[in-house]
Amino acid sequence: MTLYLDSSALVSAVIDGRNRAQVLDAMSCDPNWCASALTLTEALALIPRLTDESVIRRDLEDEMRLLWDRVAVIPVDQRCLDRAAQISLEQPVRIADAIHLASADRLPRPIAFITFDPAQIPVAISLNFNVISS
Repeated sequence: MTLYLDSSALVSAVIDGRNRAQVLDAMSCDPNWCASALTLTEALALIPRLTDESVIRRDLEDEMRLLWDRVAVIPVDQRCLDRAAQISLEQPVRIADAIHLASADRLPRPIAFITFDPAQIPVAISLNFNVISS
């Protein structure tokens, strides 16, 4: 199986929070980690919202980038964007969420899709992903 990490999962993997154990457990059970090229950008943008401490921000960014080096990145190319547009027309999701879903939809099944974004969960289920969430 392949484990798809959305931005909420990537952030949860590096911060000490309620979802961290679930993400790390899923990652330890599946060595094949994938994510959209959008994921790191979104996750890095969240770091300043997590802490005001510059040292902690840098540490979180370093930890996230080290983890990212082990993730297979799915490109956000025209094919992905076209599929994301189709998903966003058919489902009530933001375009950024649709890009994550379209990226994961390019992967061979079975896919474990880990997200803590409630808007993505029903759409991921409709795409026959095995959803991991809280």
